[in-house]
Amino acid sequence: MTYEQSLDDWKPRTRVGKMVKEGYITSIEEIFQSCLTIKEPEIVDLLLPKLQEEVLAINLVQKQTDAGEKSRFRATVAVGNRDGYVGIGEGKSVEIGPAIRSAIVHAKLSIIPVRRGCGSWECTCNEPHSIPFTVSGKAGSVRITLKPAPRGAGLVTAKTPSIVLDLAGIKDIWSITKGHTRTTINFAKATYNALQNTYKIISPHLDWERTS
Repeated sequence: MTYEQSLDDWKPRTRVGKMVKEGYITSIEEIFQSCLTIKEPEIVDLLLPKLQEEVLAINLVQKQTDAGEKSRFRATVAVGNRDGYVGIGEGKSVEIGPAIRSAIVHAKLSIIPVRRGCGSWECTCNEPHSIPFTVSGKAGSVRITLKPAPRGAGLVTAKTPSIVLDLAGIKDIWSITKGHTRTTINFAKATYNALQNTYKIISPHLDWERTS
């Protein structure tokens, strides 16, 4: 069975899934504008067919049980269409393959829109190559601040956030990071949280660093 055939045979279990399957919802923008929740990965597969995946980390985790230590693999995956949508997910399994597939499903369910723009005072191209304003994100002890950069600056940040930003469709950025950035999972989640804050409504009289 091909991937397209599996989507044709998909039987939605949620109201949103049924609306997508029957053609009442034709774009993922409609879902976010209506504040609906995505609970089935097939919804994302249909509305974002060009979604790409990147494995950020694979770790071996152990749990102590009455029978001894139980080992499983934990995979962290980022997905995005490189055009304003990105998601982060984790999955665990006794084998690497199922762990990655589980992480991909969770990443699709956590997909978010990212507001892009040209917020750098050094650039006046008005193209969505960066972000429109400074945002911050946090996960665990990791904190990252993303600042708009002019066209051609590139992704001036570490490897993990660079992957997430690239999948979101951002080409130029400056960043400041604090905390234990060697923890790939928290580093990726902090970047995801910062991108999530590009759509947070904040009073212009408040400081971005204190409210994001």
